[in-house]
Amino acid sequence: MIIFNSSPKPTIGVEIELQLIDEKDSSLKNIAPKLLTDIDKKFSDNVKSELIESMIEINTNICPTIEEAGSNIIEILTHLEEFLKNYKTNINCTSLHPFSIGKNQIVTNNLRYQRIMKDLQIIGKRFITQGLHVHIGISNNEKAIRVNNALRIYLPLLLALSTSSPFYEGEDTGLYSYRTKLFEALPLAGMPDYLNDWNHFVNLTEQLQNAGIISSVKDLWWDVRPHPGFGTVEIRVCDIPINFKEILSLVALIQALVVTLENTSSYPDTHIQILQSNKWQAVRYGLEGVFVEPKTFKKITIRKAIENLCIMIEPAVITLGSKKYIKTVEEILNQGTGSTKQRMLYNKSNDFGYMMKSLKDLFYQ
Repeated sequence: MIIFNSSPKPTIGVEIELQLIDEKDSSLKNIAPKLLTDIDKKFSDNVKSELIESMIEINTNICPTIEEAGSNIIEILTHLEEFLKNYKTNINCTSLHPFSIGKNQIVTNNLRYQRIMKDLQIIGKRFITQGLHVHIGISNNEKAIRVNNALRIYLPLLLALSTSSPFYEGEDTGLYSYRTKLFEALPLAGMPDYLNDWNHFVNLTEQLQNAGIISSVKDLWWDVRPHPGFGTVEIRVCDIPINFKEILSLVALIQALVVTLENTSSYPDTHIQILQSNKWQAVRYGLEGVFVEPKTFKKITIRKAIENLCIMIEPAVITLGSKKYIKTVEEILNQGTGSTKQRMLYNKSNDFGYMMKSLKDLFYQ
């Protein structure tokens, strides 16, 4: 039986997958195993290996507020960046490296990752993506299911605000989030189905395990999923914003949205085709896309839908004290996301190295 470890407060946990790149030519650098062996033991629970050796994941502690989550991220990144100087390596905060080749990356020597790659074959070799995952504590298992269902409506808006993966293996894909399409090639990835209740989720998970389709809940690569062990709902749809302030803004938005939905009695079972269409608009057009309102089928712009979302969550934002973080959403709407800025920098220079060095300079602004 799967037990949901309830969180009485809307605590925050943030996971950020990062690229390790050579400081000279900005190519991906396969050094994660050595890095993780040498890193200060104080941060051993906050810096972990990922699927490929040119990638690591940082994760915060369980944080009661956005302020604490931000401080925790800064502490980890500061140590990591100082430490990486010994390896002549930088970190890159976008959801796809713009020119490195997937098949040249080395799979991490981990039984789970080796099993996954053996199964995925060429799909796995192309899967060199990085994402932002946000955990928000939920008070009980049935609320976790209701929030999980309702969040599906808003996932395209969260993705549109975070897009940062327009380039892949040296080519402009024409998309704002090519990471999303690479991810959707994986089994059991993407937009989840509607869940009737907690027992529905438990029975589904156990049936998938008994059939040998998954080994654990971790193999459900949904855009949003209940996380029983942490007592959270985990939002996994986002690209990584290229700016620290934008990361915190998105985390604050997600926390306020979850709190709002947790206090809403129910949401309808929105048809999966509407959800997937809205998600495609975010993938392809970013903030310039079209959003079909699931209840009315009325078409509005993604920008307008995000503005409506900010109005909807305002009471929760005030209660949580996160208004100053939400203000950055307006800046993103006015200035564009990481994909827009990457294209602008590349078109200016025709040089990915220049683009990536410029992004590094922008991260803490």
